[in-house]
Amino acid sequence: MSRLSRLITINFTLARYGLDEILAPLPFLGPLRWLSWINPFNWFRNDDLTQAERLRLCIEDLGPIFIKFGQMLSTRRDLLPDEIVEELGKLLDRVPPFPLDQARDILQQQLGMPIEQAFSSFDEEVLASASIAQVYAATLCSGEDVVVKIVRPNIEARIRRDVDVLMLIAEMADRYWSEASRVKPIEIVHEFEKTIINELDLVREAANANELRRHFQGSADLYVPEVYWDYCKPRVMVIERIQGIPVSDIEQLKAQNINLEVLSRKGVEVFFTQVYQNNYFHADMHPGNIFVSPDNPDNPKYIAVDFGIMGSLSTADQRYLAENFVAFFNRDYRRVAELHVDSGWVDRDTRIDEFEASIRAVCEPLFQRPLAEISFGHLLLRLFQTARRFNMEIQPQLLLLQKTLLHIEGLGRQLYPQLDLWDTAKPFLERWLSEQLGVRALLKGFKKNLPYIAENLPDLPQLAFKTLQKIANDEFEFELNAKQMAAIRSEIRRANRRSIRAIIGSSLVVSSVLIAALDGLAPIMIGRDPIVLPLLSGILLIPGIYLLSRSGD
Repeated sequence: MSRLSRLITINFTLARYGLDEILAPLPFLGPLRWLSWINPFNWFRNDDLTQAERLRLCIEDLGPIFIKFGQMLSTRRDLLPDEIVEELGKLLDRVPPFPLDQARDILQQQLGMPIEQAFSSFDEEVLASASIAQVYAATLCSGEDVVVKIVRPNIEARIRRDVDVLMLIAEMADRYWSEASRVKPIEIVHEFEKTIINELDLVREAANANELRRHFQGSADLYVPEVYWDYCKPRVMVIERIQGIPVSDIEQLKAQNINLEVLSRKGVEVFFTQVYQNNYFHADMHPGNIFVSPDNPDNPKYIAVDFGIMGSLSTADQRYLAENFVAFFNRDYRRVAELHVDSGWVDRDTRIDEFEASIRAVCEPLFQRPLAEISFGHLLLRLFQTARRFNMEIQPQLLLLQKTLLHIEGLGRQLYPQLDLWDTAKPFLERWLSEQLGVRALLKGFKKNLPYIAENLPDLPQLAFKTLQKIANDEFEFELNAKQMAAIRSEIRRANRRSIRAIIGSSLVVSSVLIAALDGLAPIMIGRDPIVLPLLSGILLIPGIYLLSRSGD
């Protein structure tokens, strides 16, 4: 399906559910709006459905990419009305499933054996159905209870089609939108495409789960199920079946006497542990992927599933983010401005005092409220709006982190509305910074590199001599290169002079010839003296010939 036909399909789908008015803010899609007027769905809309229901059904029809977006919005109770959030929550694990016979065919093809040979029992009822895959309960022949995850048929083709449409919109935005150089829409779409295509490879997801399980082995905060590698294939994954309460089921959590305050704080701590201690974080932590173990209500533990999207940061990004967070917590707005400039997120010629004043204007009104009432999501949005005036660029490598942080805050406030994200995160970040930047970090780095230092210390004198010799040779080569560059520049100047002479000389010669050819019109054009025109022609011809003769010098 071509890009244009997909855009038309999207427009018709929006019109079908009475949501086509969302195209109004998009000027480059304006020419397609007339399709809404001829769309029969516009004539016979179902007014029995609420706007939230129509939005959810529309997203389901549009496909997996749009479902992913709806899943993200479902955690933002501080940004959207409750009825929309609750309806979008159905996208987390109640996407319409694909038929069982297709699931069985994919499973047997991937495993290379009949289902009965791999499992002693296989539940034909869908346990959960999401945008990329759906899950069934089963029992291995060896007796372990497991879940079987199967990728939807033909899903990759649908995803690539929608990514192609997104790329079209990104390219148009990059060409016509004044903010494109800052937002980098094409890079964002490339990053999203890479992430979602990787999510289709269930062997990769199994490896992600195994790595995260290793990081939290024996943890009292997070449990990661065991992977059964003998049954993991590119389109099928078999993993331990867990027993837990969906984190979004607040009523059941209360009925089990789960300490919601402790649980919400642990969510923040688990996030920062993944980002800063392990540098490997679950980047799809929406409520459909998080459960709570009821075994210890006073000290509850999270259980994570769905490891298709994982993220990590460079050491520089980790440090800059941590310092930014701590500076925000300390209301040190000048430090925030300096960090943005030092990291290259805004232009280096930005005036620090002006940027600091703008950040203060955004943050100070928020800090006048109780910390528990401050939404970090709102703060980020306001800061991005402010930074637009200073040409702040969107950092594609941070998109997964930003999305995950918004998920965590939305989840934490849903569990415990009085959650003080700042108070929970600040000690963790300050401790991490002291470990990375202080004397302890220096000693830790020295200890880590001690075997390498001891191994190479005997060769240090010889290495130093070779290095000095190489530097001397490089300087000599640099001097030669400098002389060569000077010669090149001199030759370029000479060539420019030759070209100018040739152009002017040719112009003079041509003018002289034209004047001579018009000799018969001289009495009319110049006067009746027959010597004027030949004299003028000669005056132009002599310097013209001279300049042409010099153009080869």
